[in-house]
Amino acid sequence: MLEVQNLNVQVGDREVLHDINLEIPDGETHVLMGPNGTGKSTLLSTIMGFGNYTVTKGTILFRGKDITGLSVHERAELGIGLMFQRPPTISGLKLGTLLKATSKKTPEEVRKYAEKVNMGQFLERDVNKGFSGGEIKRSEVLQLMVQNPDFIMLDEPESGVDMENISVMGAAIGGLLEKDQNIVRRKKSGLIITHTGFILDFIDADKGHMMCDGTIKCHGNAREILKEIKERGYRECMQCH
Repeated sequence: MLEVQNLNVQVGDREVLHDINLEIPDGETHVLMGPNGTGKSTLLSTIMGFGNYTVTKGTILFRGKDITGLSVHERAELGIGLMFQRPPTISGLKLGTLLKATSKKTPEEVRKYAEKVNMGQFLERDVNKGFSGGEIKRSEVLQLMVQNPDFIMLDEPESGVDMENISVMGAAIGGLLEKDQNIVRRKKSGLIITHTGFILDFIDADKGHMMCDGTIKCHGNAREILKEIKERGYRECMQCH
């Protein structure tokens, strides 16, 4: 589904990512961990194609196609979707209008999706205006649900979500990633950034990666990596490499 080869990325005059290599097969969900400010969100933004992230070296392949030079909307049309960690407020644009404009769903279908994540009462409100942290995250998941991308990137989906709604979020994300399907039938893939690891209580990850200092230091079982981080901290984990 996705292959990142020797990727270097510059933001402004500073190189943020160095020699990133990552491969996510069809039907797999991978988790990316690491300390704040190490480049995790930059990687997702670069895969999505945002303009202020400059690829100075390397290639991004999506289903074998080189997308390194494609625009955001071209990548979205190919089937790539992103949940922002801190999405903007859009005054004057109703959430329901946004959902209908970015999908082929009917208003009735949009409302059904919204009810699944307890967002039905927000459809007539401006996007993210006055929303709590958890409501913003549920709004982001709802947008992905109606867009239905094949490759889903989630930037700290559990951050700011209360205990009552984190299971709702987990179920919605599980649906997006076809976790209800037999593993051999799953076609959709995902890359999830998590700082706390709470999302692993609701979503099974096929593989984990740890990023430090702008590069991916290790790959392996997501829960084992998280256990090492909890027991030893990021600093000691970095030293073993």
